[in-house]
Amino acid sequence: MRHVAQTSSSPLALEIVRAEGALLFDANGKEYIDLIGGVSVANVGHRHPKVLEAIKDQLDAYLHVMVYGEFIETPQVQYAKLLTENLPSSLNSVYFTNSGAEATEGAMKLAKRFTNRTKIIAFNNSYHGSTQGALSIIGSEYWRNAFRPLLPGILHFDYNSFDTVNAITEETACVIVETVQGEAGVIIPSKDWIQSLRKKCTETGTLLILDEIQTGFGRTGKLWGFEHFEIVPDILLLGKALGGGMPLGAFIADQKLMTAFTDNPVLGHITTFGGHPVCCAAGMAAMKALLDEGMMKEIKNKEDLFKSLLSHPKIKSIRSFGLWLAVEFDSFEINKKIIDHCIANGVLTDWFLFASNCLRISPPLIISEEQIKSACEVVMKSIGSG
Repeated sequence: MRHVAQTSSSPLALEIVRAEGALLFDANGKEYIDLIGGVSVANVGHRHPKVLEAIKDQLDAYLHVMVYGEFIETPQVQYAKLLTENLPSSLNSVYFTNSGAEATEGAMKLAKRFTNRTKIIAFNNSYHGSTQGALSIIGSEYWRNAFRPLLPGILHFDYNSFDTVNAITEETACVIVETVQGEAGVIIPSKDWIQSLRKKCTETGTLLILDEIQTGFGRTGKLWGFEHFEIVPDILLLGKALGGGMPLGAFIADQKLMTAFTDNPVLGHITTFGGHPVCCAAGMAAMKALLDEGMMKEIKNKEDLFKSLLSHPKIKSIRSFGLWLAVEFDSFEINKKIIDHCIANGVLTDWFLFASNCLRISPPLIISEEQIKSACEVVMKSIGSG
C-alpha cells in the first residue's frame, strides 16, 4: 500500500499466491472459488497447461524486439490468422494492443480517420476503458465529470432505445456499443434494436463498433456475442480473455478500413508493446484450448445450474447470458454484506460498476458443476446472513 498506487480507499487486499483452474489460493493457504475470473479474463481457467507451454516456448525464442508492425513476429501472425478464421470474412485485419481500453482508442481513431467525421454515439451505463478517449464515451457522468474537458461530439443514449437509431446521420463517425452491457449488470439488447443500429449505420456510412471485450471468447455460449443477434460489426473490440491471462487487446476490421492508418499520416496508430509475442502466444494457445476442448458446450447447462441454485426472497432478479450473471438485490449495502460474507467463506465475487446492487458471477468457463454447487451454497448462506 505504501508503494503501489491504489484505485480505492478499501481494496480487497487478498494476497493470492497461486491460481489453478477455477480456484485461487491466498498466502495463508485458504482456497477460493473464483466467480470473477479476473473480470472475464480467465475464460479457459487460470494457468491452463497449453497456455503455460506456449509462454515457455516463446520465452526460449524472443521477447520484445521492435515496435508493433515493423517486424514479422510469428505469434502475432499466427494468432491474427486464427482469429480471422473464426470471424466473418469482413473482419480480416487485426490490430493488437496492450488492453481493451487501447483497442477502444484505436477504433475511435480509425472510425474518425476512415469516415472523415467526428461525431460519436455511445450509451449510458456503458464501459469501454478509462483512458481519455474511452472515458469520453463511458456512460456515466460520475466518472466523466472529474476529468473534463473530454472529447467533444459525443452523444449518449439509453441502451435499447430506438431514439439512438434516429440520431445516426451522415455526420456520425461511429456508434460504439457493448454487444451485451457488462458493467450495467448483464443487460441484453433486443434483437430488433441492435439490428436496427446495424441497418442505420450501413445506410449512413457510419461504422458500427461492437465492444466484446467481456462478451467474447465463449462467455455467452457462442464464441462471439454478436452471433446471437445475426449482425456483423465494422470494427470488433477484444480484450480480457484475448491474452489467456496475459495483457492483450485488439480491434479487428476489414483491411480496407485498416489501411487508413498507413498514410496521411504514416504510422497513424502505433504502439510499442501491443501484440507482445509472449502475450500473442499465450492468447493463441488459450483460444485453441477453448475451441479444441469444447469448453462452450456446457455453458448453458452451467448457467441453468447457477440459476436453479440461487433462489431467495432477497434476490430481486437474476439476469444472465451464458456464464455471466448479475444477481440483483435491493441495495448496494445488502449486496456488499453478502459479497464480504462470500469472500470470508471462500467464494470470490464482487459487484458491477453501474449496478452496485448486483452480485457478479463470471467464473472461468471450465468451472465444474461441483464447484458451482459449492459456490452457490456459500452465496445462499451469505444471503441468509446478510
